[in-house]
Amino acid sequence: MACLMAVLLAAPCLGTAPAMAWAVTEETEAKISDAQRRIEESAAAYDAALSRIAELEQQVADNEQRIAELTEELPAQQERSDDAVTVLYKMNREGNSLINMVLASESIVDFLTRIDYLMRYQDRNLETIRMLKAMQQELVDTQASLGAALAEAEEQERQAETSLAEAQEAREQAQREAQEEARREREAREAARKAAEEAAAAAQRAAEEAAREQEAAQGENDEQPEVEAPPVEEVPSTNPSDDGADWSNDKASFVAQWAPRINDYLAGSPMAGTGEVFAEAAWDYGVDPRWSPAISAVESSKGAACFRPHNAWGWGSASWGSWDEAIRAHVSGLARGYGYTLSESAAKKYCPPNWQHWYNRCAEEMNMI
Repeated sequence: MACLMAVLLAAPCLGTAPAMAWAVTEETEAKISDAQRRIEESAAAYDAALSRIAELEQQVADNEQRIAELTEELPAQQERSDDAVTVLYKMNREGNSLINMVLASESIVDFLTRIDYLMRYQDRNLETIRMLKAMQQELVDTQASLGAALAEAEEQERQAETSLAEAQEAREQAQREAQEEARREREAREAARKAAEEAAAAAQRAAEEAAREQEAAQGENDEQPEVEAPPVEEVPSTNPSDDGADWSNDKASFVAQWAPRINDYLAGSPMAGTGEVFAEAAWDYGVDPRWSPAISAVESSKGAACFRPHNAWGWGSASWGSWDEAIRAHVSGLARGYGYTLSESAAKKYCPPNWQHWYNRCAEEMNMI
């Protein structure tokens, strides 16, 4: 909102049409850097591996349950199959020729009934034997499937560990670079402050000397000119503290650490309860988890004054259908167009009209999280 208001105040030079916020610039749509691609690809690979592991764990559990069921049922089926084999053997040994059945039958109906009975009896026994073989084969197949699932699960775990290590390394590198940039900016600001103070002091001394010379030339009764102090431009005066994000943790631990802190910060606002989404997005895109929530406070009072649906960041003319979608899109845009965390260069791109004030406000909000 701070940046948006600055743009609206500049309406005379922009015309009467509604002004777009400065946040979305060509930087957010620029080609993704190799470093950012590495962060996002490692996060996607890690999530995919964890998802596959969950599927495999369920498959393993199902296979183990079925193996237990088959192992329990097979002895009884084996006994029934043995009985069936015995019956069939006796039937074949005793012989039941058509001539014998004809002679033993009292009528054609009796004969057909005998034939039907024997065929059904035989089929039932054969089915018992076939069922045993099917269960034995199912047991073998299920055991093989279990072995394959376990092997794949182990491979997925290795892939997850590799992706996690890559994700951690990429994020820690981004964090280090941001901290180094912040250090350089602080040193540059301090040097500029000292130079400005020295220049102001020199200008003041020169003005006073000029006043004294003029006073001497005009005499004591002449009116003395007032010495005007040079205008003071607002400069970044508040630095965001180090985020303290521990990228050596896995995603679940990272989210568990940051979601409650962000939820506390957003409590009572329209964005209340979105801490987990902010934390997940920060992990996925490798940014300071405080940055996007802080901008929402500066631009829209944490979602209370959005100029477009769910656009709490003055993010161009964008709108979204949910906070989940909006948060992930904004954090992605920050990562790709503005860097790991708040910096002077990022503030100049995000809110050019009064970037110094915007920088200070964001830093103050970030330090509250």
